[in-house]
Amino acid sequence: MASSYSSSFNFSVIICILLLVLSLFFKSHAQLNSNFYDDKCPNVSNIVRCVIQQALQSDARIGASLVRLHFHDCFVNGCDASILLDNNATTNIKSEKDATPNVNSLRGFDVVDNIKVAVENCCPGVVSCADILALAAESSISLAGGPSWNVLLGRRDSRRANQRGANTSIPSPFEGINNITTKFSVVGLNITNLVALSGAHTFGRSQCRLFRERLYNFNGTGNPDPTLNTTYLAKLMQICPQNGSNTALANLDLTTPNLFDNNYFTNLQNKNGLLESDQKLFSANGASEISNIVKIFSRDQNVFFQSFVESMINMGNISPLTGTNGEIRLDCKRVN
Repeated sequence: MASSYSSSFNFSVIICILLLVLSLFFKSHAQLNSNFYDDKCPNVSNIVRCVIQQALQSDARIGASLVRLHFHDCFVNGCDASILLDNNATTNIKSEKDATPNVNSLRGFDVVDNIKVAVENCCPGVVSCADILALAAESSISLAGGPSWNVLLGRRDSRRANQRGANTSIPSPFEGINNITTKFSVVGLNITNLVALSGAHTFGRSQCRLFRERLYNFNGTGNPDPTLNTTYLAKLMQICPQNGSNTALANLDLTTPNLFDNNYFTNLQNKNGLLESDQKLFSANGASEISNIVKIFSRDQNVFFQSFVESMINMGNISPLTGTNGEIRLDCKRVN
């Protein structure tokens, strides 16, 4: 009888421990939620959206730039607003802004600062800069005609930056598809996420320096990239002469550059992808698994929108700081 009781007791203890471990696991993955600020800052989404609407009146590019900020933040140490930190010798911070993928490229920091000021005026010390980036990305996409979703919130801001990580972790427009797929996989994103998030290039602009080699000296051949549509090539050559400005801009989406839609994927099938990394999503014969996803998104915008929302939520869940693991920065550019 005692032995039976002891075995039953031990089994119950094991079950309790397993339930505790599981509850802690799910709690750690469920700390972000869309109602996080309902009590302390219920209007935060509207505040973010209002500031972006004002910015769009003078800068049609700003929405795409804000989405890119969120992307470049999440791929380095997770979604922790480390991308916003300035250099600071006192706190030993080497800014990610000076990393190769970001320097003289990322923009929208002033708009983030304006959002932070507006939020602090209404809800001081409550909303993190990391959550502002996530909310700004959603507002930017929906304001451009794309999908809207309930952003999961509750992130904290990092007290450090990772410039070296920014140099190695962020996918490059010059990389092969295998390298890019690996970088997505490292942060827990699959190929559907890769194709869907690449669809953010359905709006915004890119500097000539990021695609000029495709026009004049692809892979050192002295010739254009053969995967470029010849009509599109001639158009790009006018925008970006061989010895012209590196910072001149071309639309990422040939057809509807200020709208968030699925035309990007049709462009790829017509060899009208601007960046080398974009065009590589659609192989020459269109037979790869990734190419098939491009075809699906091209045929059905609703499917693309649904996958994009799921992918943005997945990306926003990359290693967020929560609870006491970070802080609520009062100024997004520096630690408290």
